[in-house]
Amino acid sequence: MVEAFGVGLGVAFTLVVVVLHFSKGTGRTVPEDISQQVLDRRAETVPETDFPEPMNRSIGGGAPAGAIAGGEAGSELEEGEAEAEEDESPSAIPDDEAETYEITYEKEGETIDVPENQTLLEAGEDQGWDLPYACRQGQCISCGGHVADGGNSEDYLIHDGNEMLGDEELSEGYTLTCVAYPTSDLTLQTGESP
Repeated sequence: MVEAFGVGLGVAFTLVVVVLHFSKGTGRTVPEDISQQVLDRRAETVPETDFPEPMNRSIGGGAPAGAIAGGEAGSELEEGEAEAEEDESPSAIPDDEAETYEITYEKEGETIDVPENQTLLEAGEDQGWDLPYACRQGQCISCGGHVADGGNSEDYLIHDGNEMLGDEELSEGYTLTCVAYPTSDLTLQTGESP
């Protein structure tokens, strides 16, 4: 008798499970995937940066947290000041008016002509060299270099945006190639940091 009762109970549970499996249920539908909409909305709130993506070499990227680009609402610079600052950059010199200088890249073993409106890093990359860098804004020393000609690096270069090297390092000939524009011929040792 116990066996018949157990078998009957097992068959009953099996039938209940089968019926529940094939029933329509409560009609609850799965909501649509909104993850792409959330990502798009978030992307609209993040400010664009002016520098090219440094492939996989950069940690982070973009503007520092809380930074406001010049000329936007809430920036500390007035429009006239922002324009004056932009005009002072060597990169603002038109290509047809830019003087060129002979820069010897010592470790690469070549001398190339670099216009005064191009950084030493960009000029080396144009040659296909894999030069070190990270931020491209003068805020780290990944792209550091040394002017082998001796003396202060500012005798040979304009640093447009150097935030890492002090007067002592500059006087010893160190430079940040991502923000260094040539003002005379020089010999550069890439990959050198103070």
